[in-house]
Amino acid sequence: MAADPPFDLDQVDRLLTTTKAVRRRLDLHRPVDRETIVECIRLASYSPNASNAQEWHWIVIDDPDQIARVGEQYRKCTVEVVSKMLAVKEAAGDDAGARISRSIIYLAEHMAEVPVIVIPCYDVEEGSRRYGRLIGPERPTWTMEPGMYASIYPAVWSFLLALRSRGLGSTLTTAHQSDQAAMAEILGIPPTWDQTALLPVAHTTGGDFKPSPRAPVEDMIVWNRYET
Repeated sequence: MAADPPFDLDQVDRLLTTTKAVRRRLDLHRPVDRETIVECIRLASYSPNASNAQEWHWIVIDDPDQIARVGEQYRKCTVEVVSKMLAVKEAAGDDAGARISRSIIYLAEHMAEVPVIVIPCYDVEEGSRRYGRLIGPERPTWTMEPGMYASIYPAVWSFLLALRSRGLGSTLTTAHQSDQAAMAEILGIPPTWDQTALLPVAHTTGGDFKPSPRAPVEDMIVWNRYET
C-alpha cells in the first residue's frame, strides 16, 4: 500500500503537457507579486541536485529601470542573430520554424517590458571545489561542466512548472549567454556565477494552453541497443 495518496494524474498530466515556451502571450501590463516568485523558487529548490549542495542563486529583477537595461541587453544579443535564422527558414519554406523565430524576435523586442525577469545562476567556483577541480595554471578560468548544468536545470524546470500551476508563463532563454559579462555588469553578478538561463515571468493572456503536436514517442525509443 502506498505511503502517500496518489496524485491527480489528470491534473499532473495537464501541467506537464501544457507548460510551454510563452512569448507572445505574456501579459506585459499586469504586475507579478514577489510572494509568488519566492514561492515558486522555494518549490524549485526541492529538485534533485548533486550532493544536495544547492549551488544556485536566483537573480530576480522587478525594478522597471533594471528590467529595461536587462531587456535592452537581451535584445542586442538576440534580434540580429535570430533575424538571420528567420531569413533562412523563410527561404526554405519552413513556416513553422519561421513562426517560432518571429515569436523569439517579438519577445526580444518586448523583454524590457515584462513584469519580472529571473536569471538562475550556478556557482561554478563552489561546484568546482566540490568536484575537486580547483583553479590553477592549467585551468585559468571557471567553466561549466555537464554535471553542473544537471544540478540546476531540474530546478529551472520545476520553477517553470510552479509558474504554470499559478497562472503564470515564461520561456527558458539563453541568448544573453553570448555576453554574460555585460549582463553581469548590469546586475552585479559575480564572474564565477554562470547565468544558466534568463526567464521572463508574467501572467498569461488568452485562454488556456493546449498540448503542442509531438512525434510518436515510439519512433524515438531505442530498447536495449541501437541497431543500424
